[in-house]
Amino acid sequence: MSSPAADTRRRERSTILATRRLLGVDAARAVALIGMMATHLESRIGPDGSTSTVHLLAAGRASALFALLAGVGIALASGGTRPPRGRSWLQAAAATAARAGVLLAVGLVLGSFESGLAIILCYYGVLFLVALPFLRLSAGWLIGLGLVAAVVMPVISQALRHTVTVPLDSAVPDIVTVVTDPADTVVNLLLTGYYPVVTWTAYLLVGMGVGRLPLGRIGVAAGIAVTGTLLAIAAWVSSSSWLAGGGLEVLKATGTGDTLAWVPVDENLLHVGFAGKTPTSSWAWLGIASPHSGAPPDLLHTLGTSLAVLGLMLMLEHVIGRFLWPAAAIGSMTFTLYSLHVVLISTLLPRTIDHALLVHVTVAALIAVPWRRYVGRGPLEAAAAAAARGAAQAVGGGGRTIDP
Repeated sequence: MSSPAADTRRRERSTILATRRLLGVDAARAVALIGMMATHLESRIGPDGSTSTVHLLAAGRASALFALLAGVGIALASGGTRPPRGRSWLQAAAATAARAGVLLAVGLVLGSFESGLAIILCYYGVLFLVALPFLRLSAGWLIGLGLVAAVVMPVISQALRHTVTVPLDSAVPDIVTVVTDPADTVVNLLLTGYYPVVTWTAYLLVGMGVGRLPLGRIGVAAGIAVTGTLLAIAAWVSSSSWLAGGGLEVLKATGTGDTLAWVPVDENLLHVGFAGKTPTSSWAWLGIASPHSGAPPDLLHTLGTSLAVLGLMLMLEHVIGRFLWPAAAIGSMTFTLYSLHVVLISTLLPRTIDHALLVHVTVAALIAVPWRRYVGRGPLEAAAAAAARGAAQAVGGGGRTIDP
């Protein structure tokens, strides 16, 4: 019979092996970051007056990938394929909550900049807190709950928003709003903001479930890619068919009410950007797959595209190996690079400069590649890791923190 100390060492070795840094996950994070940069910096409308190619590809999908990968990271940092139990769960919960605090603090600071962007970090921080009671669950339970949430939570959101009104100018939480209007800020984060936690919990749970899978196996990677592709196609085709069969006429008649949409409701509806939620003027809005609408088809479609990208990147890790490293270097410090991107848009590199997207991506690469090689964690990633380590130590146990 082995000793308790030997059992502990064996569990630690297993956790480290299960949660070693995967280039494919980091490369997927880089895709998400660059996609979000693209939607921030490129025009929504192309030269011919239609939705631009960048927004056709990235709008709604890049931020969804970001959120799904947050769930993957939480799972990897809390044991990978082995959900934490007992004291391990307490330490994982404390570490995750500490990371949430750092995300919230940085998000509030960035929200104070005049960037014109819907900063995602505060919503991220709340999602990390939502993750706490689910840390013990296995992959199957997490993925199943996530898919159920993608269908059920938009209905709950729609019902709740019939009774809640928050001014559009409170859509970006910042230091001032959290002090002067804390109740509105909470409602914004949970329900009415651009990335509302009530509906975005679907991305979190599915991502955590995927993070509990043995992602280093190429068969698992291929399964994730195929499943994601089929889910994305099915959700998109279903919504398109419903609109073509009379749904669009219903939505034209009801209108968007006071909900922000970027262009009129017409045949281009599936490429219309909403502000994180469906209009409450009709329950029929729950049938759209439009970007940032938060309707079930939108959530299922973007879950699918996110899984497809992640699966593809994990497969590429097997095929090209270290050649994926430069992209993975960018993805290893998305917290830092996203925050820098917001600051640069507000100051030195606004949207109005020539080739803004190329400039921002180049800056990210020039910082990330040497930093990752010679320093390691990005500055904000290091701060979050230190907070997580301190929180884990405070509840008892070792101080090792695994990169998510």
